[in-house]
Amino acid sequence: MTDGTLKELDLEKLLGVLLGGVRDLLAVDTATVLLVNRSRDQLVAKATSGLEEEVFQGVRVPVGKGFAGRVAQLREPVLVEHVDESTVVNPLLWEHGLKVLLGVPMIAEGEVTGVVHVGSTTSRRFTDEEVEALQLIADRLAVAVFMDRTRSERAAATVLQESLLPSRLPSTKGWEFAARYVAGAESGVGGDWYDVFELPGERIGVVIGDVVGSGLPAAVVMGRLRSALRAYALDCPDPAEVLGKLDRKASHFEHDTMATVAYAVIDTVTHHMRLSVAGHLPPVIAVAGEETRFIAVQVDPPVGFDLCSTGRRCIDVEVPPGALIALYTDGLVERRGQDLDAGLERLRRAVKPTGPEAACIQVMAAMVGDQPATDDVALVAVRHSV
Repeated sequence: MTDGTLKELDLEKLLGVLLGGVRDLLAVDTATVLLVNRSRDQLVAKATSGLEEEVFQGVRVPVGKGFAGRVAQLREPVLVEHVDESTVVNPLLWEHGLKVLLGVPMIAEGEVTGVVHVGSTTSRRFTDEEVEALQLIADRLAVAVFMDRTRSERAAATVLQESLLPSRLPSTKGWEFAARYVAGAESGVGGDWYDVFELPGERIGVVIGDVVGSGLPAAVVMGRLRSALRAYALDCPDPAEVLGKLDRKASHFEHDTMATVAYAVIDTVTHHMRLSVAGHLPPVIAVAGEETRFIAVQVDPPVGFDLCSTGRRCIDVEVPPGALIALYTDGLVERRGQDLDAGLERLRRAVKPTGPEAACIQVMAAMVGDQPATDDVALVAVRHSV
């Protein structure tokens, strides 16, 4: 357990080495690790020494039920001296002739990550020292599992985010686009996203959104909302109707999820933009010869409130030639210990009726500068070319 070379092993090999050592140390016939799944309601067999069928068959044990489930629920060692269907839910344990089981919880950062249990085919007693030794091993494994999952989730979230953000923005006569996305220094990749896509009838859809939360769970929900919004946008010309359908979808399928979204449809012929906002900060518009201002849009509640019965609202915005519109997420304007209104005012002053790429450079320099943002930042600049 104290061997420094174990740090060089990946999680699967580490589990194999330590479980083999546990069998020798405690003179038991089986040693198994079950890990809590992402929904945190089941334990799944991950590694074993002496009871390989558990892993091969993908054994699952509900948290709170049976032997391993009680260990996870109670967060303390549990000893079972009579193994049958009345004490365990996994029939493999009594079918292999186990007479006694000892299980301890794996806890890291205050969370139960799994359970380590050992079994013997002969009746025996476990000393306090043996229980303590098994708990020390479980503690080390818990940290290794927690770190492995954190790294894996960050990597998966990054790949997912990169795959879903547009690799190339539309090129449409009379309209120019530019965008930025920067992951938060503290939260890492999360649920912020932007999208720009062409629609039938010489229209362009522009989206900026932010799913509450961070990491892989937020990124996964973001991906589902982005795909659903694109689908609704093809069938519904009105942005408010699109957000209404997205709200209903999120409320029904994405329980306990909330997201802010601003969705605009630009008519490239009439040079008008129709905009609906669900809990999101209002876009900024800069017109030559006028003071830069926030678009006076009626902000409805975020997506996830199921407002389909009451409806959502839209406004029409004229976008004259040379005008620039900036859509953004709150990570651009919010800073710990600073007033939000002050951040919004800095953004307003930074947005100028220039080219969209130049606008992104200027805004990021003014709002982010040489200090990393703590939260994700997404920015989309849209310009009606002269």
